[in-house]
Amino acid sequence: MSDRYCVIGNPIAHSKSPIIHAAFAAQTGQDLTYQHALAPLGGFDAHVHGLIAAGFLGANVTVPFKLDAARLATRLSARAQAAGAVNTLSFQDGEIVGDNTDGAGLVADIVRNAGVELTGARVLLLGAGGAARGVVLPILEAGAASIVVANRTRATADALVAAFADARVTACEYGEVGAVFDVVVNATSASLAGELAPVPPVAFGAGTLAYDLMYAAAPTPFMVFAASHGAQVRDGLGMLVEQAAEAFAVWRGVRPDTAPMFSLLRQPA
Repeated sequence: MSDRYCVIGNPIAHSKSPIIHAAFAAQTGQDLTYQHALAPLGGFDAHVHGLIAAGFLGANVTVPFKLDAARLATRLSARAQAAGAVNTLSFQDGEIVGDNTDGAGLVADIVRNAGVELTGARVLLLGAGGAARGVVLPILEAGAASIVVANRTRATADALVAAFADARVTACEYGEVGAVFDVVVNATSASLAGELAPVPPVAFGAGTLAYDLMYAAAPTPFMVFAASHGAQVRDGLGMLVEQAAEAFAVWRGVRPDTAPMFSLLRQPA
């Protein structure tokens, strides 16, 4: 029987992860299956234990269960601890090992696919929620010179900064942004609602990469706004692909080539 993996969420039928992992398995010659797994709200723990009993070896975790996964894990990787959330579970030797590959996926997409160097970069991170927290440590490890966390509520940004205790990470409110950054990452939920986070135009310049963690068929309001002020823009599809490749490597010990995935996923449904 093929090794079994899945992605757990609610809702989950829209997830592209089965397409991605099936392509990775074919490319690398790995004998595995990967499917959607709809967990009931309030029933995440029982669902995971059911998967383990059925012989699954691992699972990706998406909305709204990433915090549940971190709590359920018997052991967390350093990056999962820093993120405070888990998107990759491995079931091994009686343990539930939690990892977080989101930030690594973002860094890989920025550096490898967008060709933008993070070493020495000045990064503006919009938002101070779970998505923002999940990418701070990988960006620091990539050598960023500074990360400014901008948020509507200064106290929330201050709390995120305090969690990392690194002098390179500072906080401000949106209106206090007063300089051009090398990279601006939109980690707010504004794009999901078709809205624009109130980032000042001064943050963008001709050399700025404006990166929205969300992806969609059309450019997000953040991308449109950033492009109108001279920035190059990128959506989060690459992060999705690269975090999946990182999870695949965690499970299988081999890293797939992500380049063929972009044309596959950009095809009209």
